[in-house]
Amino acid sequence: MSYSTFVASLARANSRNLRNFAVPPARCRSTVASPKRQEEKERMEECPVVEAQPVELISQTKNVPNAQAKSIHIDFDNTQEAYKSKKNIELLRSLLVFKLCTFDVLVERNKEVSLEKLLGQRMFEKLMKMTFYGQFVAGEDHNAIKPLIQKNQAFGVGAVLDYSVEEDLTQEEFLCLGADHREKKYKAHRQFGDRRGGVISARTYFYADEAKCDKQMETFINCIKASSGASNDGFSAIKLTALGRPQFLLQFSEVLVKWRQFFNYLAAQQGKSDMCVLEQKLELEQLKVCQVSCSHVFSSVSLSSHFLYIFKFGAIDLLDWNSLINDTTKISNLLMIPNLETGHLEPLLNKFTAEEESQMKRMLQRVDVLAKHAVANGVRLMVDAEQTYFQPAISRLTLEMQRKFNREKPVIFNTYQCYLKEAYNNVTLDVELSRREGWYFGAKLVRGAYMYQERARAQEIGYEDPINPDYEATNRMYHKCLDYVLEEIEHNRKANVMVATHNEDTVKFTLEKMNEMALSPTENKVYFGQLLGMCDQISFPLGQAGFPVYKYVPYGPVNEVIPYLSRRAQENRGFMKGSQRERSLLWKEVKRRLLSGQVLYKPVY
Repeated sequence: MSYSTFVASLARANSRNLRNFAVPPARCRSTVASPKRQEEKERMEECPVVEAQPVELISQTKNVPNAQAKSIHIDFDNTQEAYKSKKNIELLRSLLVFKLCTFDVLVERNKEVSLEKLLGQRMFEKLMKMTFYGQFVAGEDHNAIKPLIQKNQAFGVGAVLDYSVEEDLTQEEFLCLGADHREKKYKAHRQFGDRRGGVISARTYFYADEAKCDKQMETFINCIKASSGASNDGFSAIKLTALGRPQFLLQFSEVLVKWRQFFNYLAAQQGKSDMCVLEQKLELEQLKVCQVSCSHVFSSVSLSSHFLYIFKFGAIDLLDWNSLINDTTKISNLLMIPNLETGHLEPLLNKFTAEEESQMKRMLQRVDVLAKHAVANGVRLMVDAEQTYFQPAISRLTLEMQRKFNREKPVIFNTYQCYLKEAYNNVTLDVELSRREGWYFGAKLVRGAYMYQERARAQEIGYEDPINPDYEATNRMYHKCLDYVLEEIEHNRKANVMVATHNEDTVKFTLEKMNEMALSPTENKVYFGQLLGMCDQISFPLGQAGFPVYKYVPYGPVNEVIPYLSRRAQENRGFMKGSQRERSLLWKEVKRRLLSGQVLYKPVY
């Protein structure tokens, strides 16, 4: 297939959407979200600004009598408030588990030390429920977890129910995805087939067949229903790799990344590579020049006529460019990708078979079914982030769900891993798209769970490490993304964010920003999230102060959650070695209760 044939067919396939490109010039995001900054005010003068319809801004509610203008300050050192929901035995269990997490031998070699064989299944499960399982897992099924959820809710802490399953490629798929021309990052690699290696906060399962995916969808539906029954304002977490063959996500991810790389190449040819991503626009006249100056890349193909047909409004930015690929059910028609080195179109992979097409459609149907159940049950759906070689497709499918289901309120939340170098660009693009199209933006910001595995894979296969160079760079990225979304909330009530972190400084930063914005916690625009069994000194004071705060609540049979507990132990080992704060607060509360005669303390709720 020639390039001209590809572009023409792509244009015809999307002709029904081209009239939607006739939108006014996009606002520079920074000028809308950050009017307080002088340098961005100066940039505003250079950028075309859309005349927005009058909206009620949060900042305009500051003088309203019912608006909460009083600053709220949380004392995270008040152990009596932080642990009032815990029995003494629970505090002692936390101290024991956190201490065990600091022992390298126990944490690193837990798979080699088979206590199950030594103690027997029954005694092993009992021991686990007294220690790690009891600390980090709510129960075996959605009925067993209800008491814990109800107790936490009585103290102001909600739940994000998390029956976490995720799939990976089979060994057979490794063999059929090994074409030399594939991007290294999206090339299947045997060494990393088991994605559990180096992952510290997610359980991993493997693709077997479509029946298993249907069963996992039913599990997620039960999770959604349990979230609805446990809370009037709950969340339920899902992983898209549990709902279909991961090969599709890998292939679709590469299509999306290659398509974006092509845009970046053309933007660079127009001298716009140094501009922020939202300011980059491909100008038609310069594309004609590009055709002449880059003839060695595009050979004798006449680009201008086809670009004239597609970009008939004179300019196109990355969001409009991405909208050319807007029908994921026809992705097999979009598998010819420009090779910028040879100037020819190359097949990204062989076309899907009829069965593969059917598998792909069933995956999309499962996603749609879950979203509809979430709407019907009044539950918000949190789509978890996964590895970078799946994430472009996961984010795109989540975006499509948001466009469909977030019209009246935020139902679908996407997850952004801020240890990624591209996190800020991804957040800004999605926020801008939500503003243009008028739907509710929903985000969960995390630092990330796959760092060690991602780095090892990049080094072994030979592509650029996608992770920020160090923890401080990740912190800066997290706060940059958070600050951006908070400012968007201040100027657009359709933005929502969950600050999912165990970092106390980040929580304090968020509270300070909310006070500056006079943003009441009852607005339910900013949520907080921590994992069950960790950082109660953050979660419960926030909840009792009226902030919407949630615990990620995993559940499942003991034998199924052992891999999850293994990674939780690894995470806590690093967390505890870096800070003794949580253990010192736990000891402080234990001593306070003993000295005050509360030996048999029992929570009242």
